[in-house]
Amino acid sequence: MSEIEDRLAIGDVIIRYADSIDQCDYDRYCTCFTDDLVVTGFGPSPIEGLAKYREWVSAARGKYGRTQHLIGNIQVTLNGDEAKLRSYVQATHEDPSDPDHLVVLWAAYVDDMVRTAQGWKIKRHHLDVLVNRRRVKVSSI
Repeated sequence: MSEIEDRLAIGDVIIRYADSIDQCDYDRYCTCFTDDLVVTGFGPSPIEGLAKYREWVSAARGKYGRTQHLIGNIQVTLNGDEAKLRSYVQATHEDPSDPDHLVVLWAAYVDDMVRTAQGWKIKRHHLDVLVNRRRVKVSSI
């Protein structure tokens, strides 16, 4: 692959990540990661292994109604079969217990990527919270 093809493929991983979690498609979501994944920044301690992370993320996602994860400012640094990826996320979550409010998160994903036989995957996934989760009141347009 050329450098441009690698950059596009890496960007596609984080877009697939966001789209899959919004659709609760956990099988597709898990294609973004290696089996020995390490996840940090989502709680007090690291989550090690894709199986444990899938269990954690499905429970966390299950607390909300619809969600929308918008990804931007995708920055890729390539180094052979490894890469660093930093991208912004603005995630909006419906709060089923309070339909007049949404929960909004502004953050960055900081990922270590590896090239595998199945394409680029996230080996280390870190959430860098830029603005703590905020509840915003929904108003009709």
